[in-house]
Amino acid sequence: MELNRCSRCGNFYIAEGNVCPKCSAKDDYEFSSFQSYVEENGLTNSLNIISNETGISVKNLNRFLGYEEFQAYQKENNNPQELKNVTGKFENYK
Repeated sequence: MELNRCSRCGNFYIAEGNVCPKCSAKDDYEFSSFQSYVEENGLTNSLNIISNETGISVKNLNRFLGYEEFQAYQKENNNPQELKNVTGKFENYK
């Protein structure tokens, strides 16, 4: 195992994954909430609006957009053009 830095709180930890064990449950909950929001509303709003409506920080929304699970979901269920509308960085999420 290697020393990692939590992408949520910034603390160092020794384990697999993007977040430390303390932040893992909250990260899973917010990711699930984000997916539910996208299922209901699509990605037509900006990240700032999504953040205000869900309570998830823009920083974490940006992280979630890069998750493999979300990219696979996006390819299966939505128009990839929506990512460009939200992020302005479509080429990074192909």
